[in-house]
Amino acid sequence: MHKSVSVRSEKGRYLNNERLEFLGDAILDAIIGDVVYSHFEGKREGFLTNTRSKIVQRETLNQLAVDIGLDKLIKYSNRSSSHNSYMYGNAFEAFIGAIYLDQGYYQCKKFLEERIIGKHIDIDKLSRKEVNFKSKLIEWCQKNKVAVSFELIEQSLDAESNPIFHTEVMIEGISAGKGNGYSKKESQQNAAEMALKQIKSSHKFVLRIHEAKELTEADSHSVTLDN
Repeated sequence: MHKSVSVRSEKGRYLNNERLEFLGDAILDAIIGDVVYSHFEGKREGFLTNTRSKIVQRETLNQLAVDIGLDKLIKYSNRSSSHNSYMYGNAFEAFIGAIYLDQGYYQCKKFLEERIIGKHIDIDKLSRKEVNFKSKLIEWCQKNKVAVSFELIEQSLDAESNPIFHTEVMIEGISAGKGNGYSKKESQQNAAEMALKQIKSSHKFVLRIHEAKELTEADSHSVTLDN
């Protein structure tokens, strides 16, 4: 049940799949991290993080929901479906949250391994697929006409003296996400991924961005008048 068709419980609380979606998101991250860690022995943290991200990203979850027929079971208003491209993926997360509550972690992991990954996801193929979070973030910023920048905030060495880059992405001067990587590109991708997650999960964060944009435009207009 999508929030657009929420109903009230006897205690007056709105009932929809948002709370289960929150739980399922966390459980998916944990289980897919578990699976990827076991599947790719010896691979670095950055590779494992990127591979997990490709599996739990919206596009993959949306497709999985369709593949298992979950899209046909979602209740929602027609008005909300036209601008909510994440609805199916969100419902999939809520579904995983429900399985976890009903059956526990290990049964939930078994379900994902046998019924989802085993039948619908080629982990090795997906791990080689390039997902450009930076381009997606820039595209979102251009669409919303807000300024975005990627700033290298630190460079350090790991235990084996390999260089690690630390990047912060700023949207309208607001810190939107930080990412580490063994290259500048990897750190930017990880920072962009974090920013996209914030944009997706926090309406307040998006409002802050637009408020910051309005303040910048107002200050610019004031300077122009003064001149």
